[in-house]
Amino acid sequence: KPGKGKRGKGRGKSRGKKPKKPEVDILSPAAMLNLYYIAHNVADCLQLRGFRWPGAPKSKKGKNKT
Repeated sequence: KPGKGKRGKGRGKSRGKKPKKPEVDILSPAAMLNLYYIAHNVADCLQLRGFRWPGAPKSKKGKNKT
């Protein structure tokens, strides 16, 4: 129908290869300094690095509304 917008005619996402993320050393001095400022304890440190445990509370990233 002429009143409808164009759908599916624009440039879509190409399904090519995803660019690989470079391997990051989480024990590098720069990463440790960053972790020093953002983590509050050892459990927090491990959770931020991706080592979660079964009973861990879900983090509320960016949900602080005052």
